[in-house]
Formats: sequence, structure tokens, C-alpha cells
Amino acid sequence: MTGVPASAAGGPGAPGTRGAAGTSGTAASGAQGPKTPRGGKLTAVAVDQASLWNVANLLTMLRLVLVPGFVALMLADGGYDPVWRAWAWAAFAVAMITDIFDGHLARTYNLVTDFGKIADPIADKAIMGAALICLSSLGDLPWWVTGVILGRELGITCLRFLVIRYGVIPASRGGKLKTLAQGTAVGMYVLALTGPLATLRFWMMAVAVALTVITGADYVRQAIVLRRQGLAERKAAAEEAEA
Repeated sequence: MTGVPASAAGGPGAPGTRGAAGTSGTAASGAQGPKTPRGGKLTAVAVDQASLWNVANLLTMLRLVLVPGFVALMLADGGYDPVWRAWAWAAFAVAMITDIFDGHLARTYNLVTDFGKIADPIADKAIMGAALICLSSLGDLPWWVTGVILGRELGITCLRFLVIRYGVIPASRGGKLKTLAQGTAVGMYVLALTGPLATLRFWMMAVAVALTVITGADYVRQAIVLRRQGLAERKAAAEEAEA
């Protein structure tokens, strides 16, 4: 799934591998013992490098590149031109769509990489944070809303790292609904809406803020439970070792 041919990875289709396992490989093992092939490390590095440039990671990189473009479009001509705001919304929508697909592709086709694990959440928070800060700086959204949403996101990220020694806090259904609500509400605020649609986006943002707080509290509860279970397991293991 990384796009590397089997021959490059030393797989069954690699040239000479069958012979190496048969005649010449036997002689080598008898003379020097089971040693790693000379090009083994080089092959592994090549596979890792190739796997970095998979579709999921490219979508994550695209989302990162879209952040400064979105900010430029959002603030163009003073930040209140409906045409520029529509283009900014298009960039934001593309970022949100790639957020859905890159994670799905990575899990479905085994394209998960260390780069993706780090870059994906950064890209998510970067585009959402940029949108919220731009909206608040233009006076379209109260700063306390931006503070609640960004504070929750950064706080939960730090919390995950603090309890990762005890286990991983899984993404909940509420968390996914929160992400959908935030993306929809922020997208509606990016557009220069008036009339009933402007009222609708206010209530959509209210739902997003409520889900942000509720799911944040639930993640804190899960972190506390996970830490207690981890400490109990460690204590039990230590007592068993001393017995």
C-alpha cells in the first residue's frame, strides 16, 4: 500500500531472493552465520521514505499549505468583501474534506506513518484556529467563543500526551459530532451571510460550543479513569513481582 514494488522491499517478487534462499544463501549462512544482508538497512530506509509520500500524507500536507492561503483570502480587501470570503470558504471546505479523507485512507489502506500521526492533528487545529482567530479579529465572532474552542482543543491534546503512558483515549462519537458542528458553524461564519441564514449560523455555533464543552469534559473523565486503571495495574504487577 506504500507504493513500493515488492522487488524494492525484498519481498517474494524481488530478483534473486529465491536463489539467495537456496544455493548461494546457504553457503553464506554457513560461512558467516545469519547476518543481515548488506543492503538490508538501505532497503528499509527506502521503504520508509516512499511510505511518507502516500496519498493520506499528501492530503495532510495540502491542508497545511491551505492555512496561509485561507488567511490571505479571509483578510483580503479588509476582510469584508463577500467574494473573497467565498473563496476563503472554498479553501476552508477543501481543508475540512481532506481532514475526513486522509484519516480514512490511512486506516483503510494501512498508510499510517509517524509523520501523519504528528502532522494530521496539527493541520486540523491550524486551519480551525486560523478561521476562528480571523473571525474574532474581524469582529464576526466573540473572542470568548474562540478561546473556549481553541482552549479545549489544546487542553485535550496535552491531556492525551499526559496519559499516553497508561493508554490511548479513543475518539468518541461525540467528538466526531463536535468536529462536524464546528466545521459547519465556522464555515457559515466565514461566508458573508445575512438574514435568516445569519440567525441559523448563530444557533449552529451555539451547538458547536456546547458539544465542545461536553465532549471536553468527557475526555477529562476518560483520562482520569485511564490513569487510575494504569496505576492499579502497575501496583498489581509490582506486588506480584515481589511475591
